Amino acid sequence: MLQKITQVFKVKELRDKILFVLGILVVFRLAANIPVPGVNVNQLKSFFENNQFFGLLNMFSGGGLRNISIVMLGVGPYITASIIMQLLTMIVPRLEQIYKEEGEAGRQKFNMWTRWLTVPLAGLQTFGMISLFRAQGIFGSLTAFQLGTIVVTATAGTVFLMWLGELITEKNIGNGVSIIIFAGIVAGLPTSFSRLFVVWEPSQVFTYIGYLIFAVLVIAGVVFITEGQRNIPVSYAKRVRGNRIYGGTSTHLPLRVNQAGVIPIIFAMSIMLFPGMIANFFVHASNPAISNIANSVANIFKNQWFYGTAYFVLVVLFTYFYTAVTFDPKNIAENLQKQGGFVPGIRPGQATSEYLHRVLNRITLTGALFLGSIAVLPFIVQGITNLKTLTIGGTGLLIVVSVVIEIMKQMESQMIMRDYEGF
Repeated sequence: MLQKITQVFKVKELRDKILFVLGILVVFRLAANIPVPGVNVNQLKSFFENNQFFGLLNMFSGGGLRNISIVMLGVGPYITASIIMQLLTMIVPRLEQIYKEEGEAGRQKFNMWTRWLTVPLAGLQTFGMISLFRAQGIFGSLTAFQLGTIVVTATAGTVFLMWLGELITEKNIGNGVSIIIFAGIVAGLPTSFSRLFVVWEPSQVFTYIGYLIFAVLVIAGVVFITEGQRNIPVSYAKRVRGNRIYGGTSTHLPLRVNQAGVIPIIFAMSIMLFPGMIANFFVHASNPAISNIANSVANIFKNQWFYGTAYFVLVVLFTYFYTAVTFDPKNIAENLQKQGGFVPGIRPGQATSEYLHRVLNRITLTGALFLGSIAVLPFIVQGITNLKTLTIGGTGLLIVVSVVIEIMKQMESQMIMRDYEGF
């Protein structure tokens, strides 16, 4: 490991990329600590300590929400816009055609529409957040101008982070959005550990040890599932061209157990925001019926059992959905048939497509249940151990480990490319 890190820093191009990404993350962390004016700090601290949902939301915002900073929403609206656009590709055939058949130009057009959609979503989410925080006493009375200024500033902060994420992605070090979320999670660890030492109780030493062992097991499970794959054997028929014989080789098609990565958890978190946020718009409505319904919806989403169950189900559903979007068995089967490849014992074409679909559904079930369990793990662990000092939970560990693995693979692939050039 140390040898590989040393080799990476010896290559000037890779070293410049890493330093650039670190510089971007420093800018992001500075922005996450610039608060908007008019915040009651003590009330804000109390609110986040007693609300686990917003603690998780703060994690996905990159740590900017806890300070009500100028980037309080993080990249959440961009993720929500991506979900909406992905859903529309399954509803509107023209969008699917643009995304899949028009190549790079189509994907750029699709991404541009996603960015445009992010802006109104960021404004809407900011207004909902401020309305909620005002109801909790975190904000005092705000004039229309002050409220508008905060909404515009937070929306601009989201667009700024979206741009920073794309700059990181262009360097081929990893996914920019994931790295920004990763930086927010890691940045909260020193505070969590310092708080742990401040409130240290010798009587809970076995609880702390159990928590540590559990964290190691979760990390091992995340690595195991993330790297786990089912290899489908593929053979290629021999073809004679002139005096030469091509093909006749055997290889495999890897199907990952967790084909979707951490995307389903991020998607599910974004979707879980909307009902409670929209309900908060109508809590103080003049119509009593609307106000009562809004209060009922808001209270339902504050219920830990309901929230945990809904969160688990959404993660499982989004795992299947995102896997279906990113992996098309029919397309894979057609490409294999065109190249003269086949799965031993399975007819090429439609039969191969059905076989791949059946295998993918089976292994995705394991990945979906694992992701769902990881998502609700913080609620279970805190319910058992009553430890609130260590804020990083299963979801945070999953994101951290997945991002680290992705960065390592990208760096390794770039090192291999340079080895081939030298050879």
